[in-house]
Amino acid sequence: MTSSFNGFPEESLTFFRNLQENNTKAWFEANQESYLRYVREPALAFIQELGPRLAQISNVMVDVRTNGSGTLLRVNRDTRFSKNKDPYKTNVSGLFWDGVGKKMEASAFGFQLSADKLELMAGMFQFTKPMLEAYRKAVTDETLGAELLTIVSKLQDEYRLEGKHYKKVPAGFDAHPERAELLLYKGLYAFPEPITGEVLYKAELIDLCMNHFEAMAPLQTWLDKVKRNT
Repeated sequence: MTSSFNGFPEESLTFFRNLQENNTKAWFEANQESYLRYVREPALAFIQELGPRLAQISNVMVDVRTNGSGTLLRVNRDTRFSKNKDPYKTNVSGLFWDGVGKKMEASAFGFQLSADKLELMAGMFQFTKPMLEAYRKAVTDETLGAELLTIVSKLQDEYRLEGKHYKKVPAGFDAHPERAELLLYKGLYAFPEPITGEVLYKAELIDLCMNHFEAMAPLQTWLDKVKRNT
């Protein structure tokens, strides 16, 4: 497989539109060659092209394993505790992380391509208990807390921030009034508007993604720094 990325083929999105209508093991197995050619292969090329550039601005690594242990996430859904028993995700997604510990618990850059759009993110979806404690201490720290407030304030002009969960500031934590709201988060991640249209099929998609990731990198770096101190 070549690492040259020239955009996702239109067949990538078509595959997911068809999968939405035929989300069964029998259909997927009958169309597995299309999945490998039009979804997994270009997704790995995307990872190989983008990963080294991300590594220049963060601690993330490039891992092209296809068993779910690398950047690329598994297409199979875990349906054990879900009412939705569809066996497959109707997207291809990945997380660039530092390779330390579990990637779903790391500060990461992420992407998800579905039937009509590409979504990006940077940060952490949900803090582990040790990370939540470290995050709250960092928010109340005068230096780290002020640094995060500056990062968040800049991002809010063009990006959405998610992860707020709690209604009240947790007991025992006293942050500066401007930072108190940050104590209501149980995860913290930023994301731009979804990328749609013809750019998905072009090599320029890499530059567009990098522009977004560079803008969101201060948040990813801040969270990574806090996590390393847990």
